[in-house]
Amino acid sequence: MFQIKKICCIGAGYVGGPTCSVIACMCPDITVTVVDVNDSRIKAWNSDTLPIYEPGLNEVVLSCRGRNLFFSTDIDSAIKEADLVFISVNTPTKTYGMGKGRAADLKFIEACARRIVEVSDGYKIVTEKSTVPVLSNPEFLAEGTAVKDLKEPDRVLIGGDETPEGQRAIRALCAVYEHWVPKSRIITTNTWSSELSKLAANAFLAQRISSINSISALCESTGADVEEVARAIGMDQRIGSKFLKASVGFGGSCFQKDVLNLVYLCEALNLLEVASYWQQVIDMNEYQRKRFACRIIDCLFNTVTGKKIALLGFSFKKDTGDTRCFNQRQCQRDRWRLSYYSPREGPYESRLLREYVFSVSVFGQIRLLRGTDDTEESSSIYISKYLMDEGAKLHIYDPKVLKEQIFLDLSHPSISGDNPQRVGELVTVTTDPYEACERAHALVICTEWDMFKEMDYEKIYQKMLKPAFIFDGRRVLDHLHPHLQNLGFHIETIGKKVMSRIPFTGGVPRTSEPPVKKAKA
Repeated sequence: MFQIKKICCIGAGYVGGPTCSVIACMCPDITVTVVDVNDSRIKAWNSDTLPIYEPGLNEVVLSCRGRNLFFSTDIDSAIKEADLVFISVNTPTKTYGMGKGRAADLKFIEACARRIVEVSDGYKIVTEKSTVPVLSNPEFLAEGTAVKDLKEPDRVLIGGDETPEGQRAIRALCAVYEHWVPKSRIITTNTWSSELSKLAANAFLAQRISSINSISALCESTGADVEEVARAIGMDQRIGSKFLKASVGFGGSCFQKDVLNLVYLCEALNLLEVASYWQQVIDMNEYQRKRFACRIIDCLFNTVTGKKIALLGFSFKKDTGDTRCFNQRQCQRDRWRLSYYSPREGPYESRLLREYVFSVSVFGQIRLLRGTDDTEESSSIYISKYLMDEGAKLHIYDPKVLKEQIFLDLSHPSISGDNPQRVGELVTVTTDPYEACERAHALVICTEWDMFKEMDYEKIYQKMLKPAFIFDGRRVLDHLHPHLQNLGFHIETIGKKVMSRIPFTGGVPRTSEPPVKKAKA
């Protein structure tokens, strides 16, 4: 059997970096080299501050970096020396041409395949389509638990051609994973089954989230509690309890992108009813975001113009610095410039303050800023957009997402329209959640960071304008509702109607009873 001794991974992003770091950690007899054309990204992987935040990743990298794990920009040498080449570059949703808004853009994949063929001088296994033995090895990682998912996977899926060469390649890659994954969890299929399994898995998970979010709207209108409904149906063993957490909507690169790919594939195969079914998953996610933003506006007396709103959490989920927005709205040129204007920063009141220049590489994912990765589809971005469209003054706090990344996401034309300068005028990014809440009309929780459960809400209430509203888009404050109401907060949360409210001034409390009409004499 062909034995893999050296691995090259093209692309040092959220998938390539952690995956190959864990492989190197679990397979000390295999040399792993991760390559990318972006020099700053590779320097970050070789530094004390990794370019992405993932619990446990730093320890994994430090345990094997320089021993059998290397990060380099020398792509050709790594390809030549490798027995196995992982292609782990970006496949964003197309923003132009046939399949716009649905199909995956494969130009980076094709560029990698061509480069591999050009520089290879011997037998190699490649995980994407090319003229050498092909394998499909989709990842099933959840950001925030990626290291655990890699070390203790539910399954490893390997698809390949049903030819002697294809089966030889499958057996070789199986041997790598068998260093730490039980054989019973390694599934081998043909290539189509492998690729469709990846799309279907993410589509099913996204479907569950959209399903429970649709029920959350019904709960708010009837007086039911979506958490109680989810618990009740989750105890049915046929359904299970996972991914039944109502929220402001799912984010991340995989769910939306893979569902849209599935929709496009069905349309291309003239399975229009199937395409329409899966499109509803995306439509419901967008509806949930808009519905939450409209609820904020409605509760703030139908106007947020000029009102300060504290938005806590910008990443699409906790334990990650990822907002996942920019990637899908990829650059159309090799270099793209973004400027934003902020009248609040120092003496530069009347001119552009900063100009960021980003390179779109052929082989690497779009690397934007150290400390966070390419970005895609955080619900916080869209909630911010809807509130900015109404003239709200947003003060944003997130413990991991950088200020520059937030401005980048919100300044994109699909979010800010033809007026990116308004982002600097309407948005302030703070490093202190209490500062974000000071003299705010409302506090909006968009990410389920644990720290938001433990903040001093009495202190926050005292500094906010009255009436003080909390909009909990992640149901992280359920256990504090009685305390928050006693303080005086008006609480609005996903999938639940909080019935009793404490009036913010003295006098007769408001009542939902209509006034009694006086009888005519």
